[in-house]
Amino acid sequence: MKRELICIGCPMGCQLTAEVENGAVTSVTGNTCPRGDAYARRECVAPVRTVTGTVAIDGAALPVLPVRTNGEIPKAQVFDVARALRTVKVQAPIAIGDVVLQNVCGTGVDVVAAKNMART
Repeated sequence: MKRELICIGCPMGCQLTAEVENGAVTSVTGNTCPRGDAYARRECVAPVRTVTGTVAIDGAALPVLPVRTNGEIPKAQVFDVARALRTVKVQAPIAIGDVVLQNVCGTGVDVVAAKNMART
């Protein structure tokens, strides 16, 4: 089976073609750097994503705090993580990198603050 992809590994945005047989990538063409080959192989077998979003925050000038995962999670769990973020409420002050939710959805990845928020 052939799978067409646009690489997000670097700014080039190469159009990749991956050949997949029995759940394994046998070849990748169209990449201009090694990151394209690695991206296509990972995306076809076990796609992962970094999740960004917001959580509620009390005691800050803004009502929500931007957050992100500090690693990649399986693509199939992105919506589970988004649902989990809706249940989180933190207290100001918060610093960039502070863990807001540990081991989100059992992925081994934490959700961290993406902005400093002072107490008002």
